[in-house]
Amino acid sequence: MAGELSDLLPVIIAANIIWLIGLSVMVYVVYNHYKRLGQGVSSGNLIKAFERVLAEQKEIATAQKNLDKNIAELNKSSLTHFQKMGLIRFNPFNETGGDQSFSLCLLDKKNDGFVVSCLHTRDRTRIYAKAIDKGKSKLELSDEEKKALEKAKKS
Repeated sequence: MAGELSDLLPVIIAANIIWLIGLSVMVYVVYNHYKRLGQGVSSGNLIKAFERVLAEQKEIATAQKNLDKNIAELNKSSLTHFQKMGLIRFNPFNETGGDQSFSLCLLDKKNDGFVVSCLHTRDRTRIYAKAIDKGKSKLELSDEEKKALEKAKKS
């Protein structure tokens, strides 16, 4: 029996050493955690540290609410900003060279906006504008204006 105990003694000692090392590491981790938590508190009072953390958390929550409100306002106002564009360049007359004329369509998120067409000849330049409401015009659109409108809707 004494021989069996002497055979188990090194295993028991090794197990105790491993157990103590594990406990020491755990205590060290917990100690460092609370040391970081209490950082900035000179008197060692954790209540002050917790109050500081709670005050900071309250400020962050207030700032988050303000940011959410601002984002909602920006989203609402962005519906009316021009977000889509279609540009078609073309040559309406055979006597001029190059695609100097164009149709430009600008739309907001609701497909409201306008189409501007500029017809350029050697003698003069004419500019026309037509309103677009929900992706459609009350006035007849030229082929180029229709292409610009469709391009803007897709962009």
